[in-house]
Amino acid sequence: MMGAGWRMALLSVNTEENPDGHAPAGDRTLAAALDTLAPGGSVTVMIHGYRFCPHHPRTDPHRHILSLNPRTDCWKAVSWPRHLHLDRPGAGLGIGFGWPATGPLPRVARRAHRAGQQLARMIDAIQAARPDAQVNLVAHSLGARVALTALETAPRDVVRRMILISGAEYRARAERALRSPAAMRLRVLNVTSGENAAFDLMFRLAVAPSDPFDRPLSAGLDHLPNGIDLAIDDEATRTVLRGMGHRLRAPATRICHWSGYMRPGLFSVYRRMLDPDDAGFARDLSAALGARVTGERGRAFPRAKAGLTIAAWPGRSQV
Repeated sequence: MMGAGWRMALLSVNTEENPDGHAPAGDRTLAAALDTLAPGGSVTVMIHGYRFCPHHPRTDPHRHILSLNPRTDCWKAVSWPRHLHLDRPGAGLGIGFGWPATGPLPRVARRAHRAGQQLARMIDAIQAARPDAQVNLVAHSLGARVALTALETAPRDVVRRMILISGAEYRARAERALRSPAAMRLRVLNVTSGENAAFDLMFRLAVAPSDPFDRPLSAGLDHLPNGIDLAIDDEATRTVLRGMGHRLRAPATRICHWSGYMRPGLFSVYRRMLDPDDAGFARDLSAALGARVTGERGRAFPRAKAGLTIAAWPGRSQV
């Protein structure tokens, strides 16, 4: 089904479309990793977005955001597994999920659905081997399309937490996935920011929705019972987070696609969201945001048409 390589508590998995250089152990490597998981432990699958592909060292996500020790020559190479503390004892199993996300955006967007189907089969294998495990999905950009596609056919109730960071997907498909049997006990944190508005616009221009009135995930998912919107460019949201013990830096630039994992303070929120021993955090966060956050829903996407110039593009020092 897939190629896989295992290092400590981190398993690197690639879809079968990716020739990759990881050992072709596939399901046996996954089974061996799951054997080490403590009873009731969690499996956190991390899914990259556009412009990564394990086939080439320069685009390999397992040397970048999905690595415990990412390359040092790229300013965006922030280790997700390390900041999620997946390298620590008792943190569960981390899986970096690689898929071919280079090439023209419309083609890659179609390919994301196939990657999601393969991810669903992997989740099924996890559930069969360890029915006691909690599966979490963390995805950025087009990785959200992979995660939501997987959710549509994944086993019932097995996925408990999902974090979508600047998700490149439309609300109609997300709503369908979040009402599927696999999502019956799921809570999803939909991380948005007005900094991503230009990228939402580019996504809409390159990958048209089936319904012309549909909007991307930045328009919000908290109208669903299992959805929580976290607008990280919103001062009221940051006030809520401060009240819960999380200090989040204010935006430093107008346009950024990566602030959802590069902004200082966010990973501590994500760790609590994924912690099976802190199950009340999602409920408390949702209640606090509902009480404090006001303003027009979906404001991030309409802003996309404003200020979209080359001069507005951020430099490295701004992120």
